[in-house]
Amino acid sequence: MVTGTQPNGWTDERVELLKKLWMEGLSASQIAGELGEGVTRNAVIGKVHRLKLSARAKPTNTTPRARPAPRQAPRRPSGPSLSAGVSSMAAAAKPRPSVMPRPQVMGATALAMSPQMEAELYVAPATQELFIPEDKRLSLLQLNEHTCKWPIGDPLSKDFYFCGQHSLETGPYCEFHSRRAYHQIDKKKR
Repeated sequence: MVTGTQPNGWTDERVELLKKLWMEGLSASQIAGELGEGVTRNAVIGKVHRLKLSARAKPTNTTPRARPAPRQAPRRPSGPSLSAGVSSMAAAAKPRPSVMPRPQVMGATALAMSPQMEAELYVAPATQELFIPEDKRLSLLQLNEHTCKWPIGDPLSKDFYFCGQHSLETGPYCEFHSRRAYHQIDKKKR
C-alpha cells in the first residue's frame, strides 16, 4: 500500500528522495533515472520548481564533455576533369601556401589586442583643429540646438569641451566641423 500519494504519482517517498538527490547536486536527468518508472526529466524539473528547491550542491559530474573530432569534407576536384596523370602532375607542381598555426586563446582573451596592434590601429592622422578660445568652449550641459556639438579632447579629462560655435541649420556642427564630418563624394565625369 502506498502512503501519502500526490497527484501524478509523486509519493512522499519519491518527493523526499527527489529533495535528497537535488541537494546532492544530481541533474534532473540523473534524478529521473533514480526515481525510475514514469518520472521524466521534465517532471523532476517541474516538481523542483513547485517545491521551490533552489540551493543545491555543485553537480557531481564536473568533468568537461569531450568534443567529437571535426570531420573533414570530402575533396572534390576543382576545375574541368583532367586525366589522372596530368592532374597529379599539376597538383605536384602547384606550391602549397604555408599554414601558420593559430595561437591558443582562452576565454575573453580571444578579442584581446597586443599593444603593438593597438598602436597601429588607433593612430589618428594629425589634422588641423579649429582654435576655440577658452571663454567660447562649452560643456555638455551648455549645448543647445544652435551650438556646434563637435567634441574636442578626451572625454575623461578635465580639458574636454565642445566647439560651441554657431551650428548650421542642416546639422549639429558648425561649417568647419561639418566639412570634417561629412565628406562629399566626387561624381565621376564620363
